[in-house]
Amino acid sequence: MKHIICFHLFNDYSGSPKVLKMVLEGMLQKGYQIDLVSSKGGVLDELLHYQNLRKHSYPYRFSTNGAVTMLRYCMVQLYTFFLSFRWLFRKNTVFYINTLLPAGPALAGRLMGKRVVYHYHENAFVKGGFYKLLAGVMQKLAHKIICVSAYQASFLHRKVEVTVIPNALPLEFTGRLIPNKEAAFERKRILMLGSLKLYKSPLEFICLAQQLPQFAFELIVNDTQENIDLFITEHKVNISKSNLYHYFKNKEELFYELTDSAAEGLKNLILRSRSGRFSNIADSREFQLLLQEEILSLLLAEKYGLLLIMEQGKGTRYEHLRPTMVALIAEQIEPLLADEENALLLAQIMADNLVGGIIQILKNRVRPREVRVCMNRLLDYHTKGIHALRVE
Repeated sequence: MKHIICFHLFNDYSGSPKVLKMVLEGMLQKGYQIDLVSSKGGVLDELLHYQNLRKHSYPYRFSTNGAVTMLRYCMVQLYTFFLSFRWLFRKNTVFYINTLLPAGPALAGRLMGKRVVYHYHENAFVKGGFYKLLAGVMQKLAHKIICVSAYQASFLHRKVEVTVIPNALPLEFTGRLIPNKEAAFERKRILMLGSLKLYKSPLEFICLAQQLPQFAFELIVNDTQENIDLFITEHKVNISKSNLYHYFKNKEELFYELTDSAAEGLKNLILRSRSGRFSNIADSREFQLLLQEEILSLLLAEKYGLLLIMEQGKGTRYEHLRPTMVALIAEQIEPLLADEENALLLAQIMADNLVGGIIQILKNRVRPREVRVCMNRLLDYHTKGIHALRVE
């Protein structure tokens, strides 16, 4: 089996390392031995638990000073050029070059007679002279070039051994999707993921937003808040800063940004219930009204944050909130089952079913009215029984 030596310059959370992670993970699961040469930190480090992967790291980061960035880049190319020769005598070795930037190890691979495969993510011919130079180097050194689109490949002078493989979405993402074209269109929300580099067309996206006020436009960019503010000032962008977001340092930081508000709402609900707000419930109707008042308003206001907490909260500081909510509801159900031998067990099962039903409603219903109607019917079922659902 071939041994893959993969080179990627800057290991962050942007597009090309995320695509590379999917590619490498697929090969690792098939048993390939992979050596990964890249900078410290970033999404590629999520592969380190694989036994058949070895990572060779170096410090690297961009600078606001172009000369400093170029100096660092050249130093990394020298380092990886000489590092590549450690595989000089290793047979059946492929040098996998991710993006145009790792030119040093690509050259070393050709000098050693290794097979060199480029995964070409950029469109060099709209990025300036330096990238055009690197594209020329790629076309000379690569045995095979993988492009991410036919449009991108059309700019290359070379046409032999050029393959188009579009970027894919990870299964962990697509597996959670619930396609609903009608509901998506009704939301009238247009999303763009990219950066503030002008060749990524952020200004065109903003221009479209200004010309189509009936749609909500959201731009998610891979940059610092400082650079976002500078972009708005320099280009005189007439747009609310609240519609511009930046990537977070890691998944945990992003998770908490999306869930902190929902978690605070849940905590307040739990505190109010423990202070006696839900105590001494006389009948199921009163219990249902309290659920409507306290829970429904929270669900409508914090839908997506609550879904993340309930479904992805394991291993986070909010992992206790779902079982706490189940226990809270079970405490209210148990007295109604006082004559049952297994009242506590049944109350916990019913409460868990109720919370599970709420999650399914949030996942499958978009309009607030639909959520409210479905919630009322679910609560009718849980407080009055299945006969309450009968239409007279």
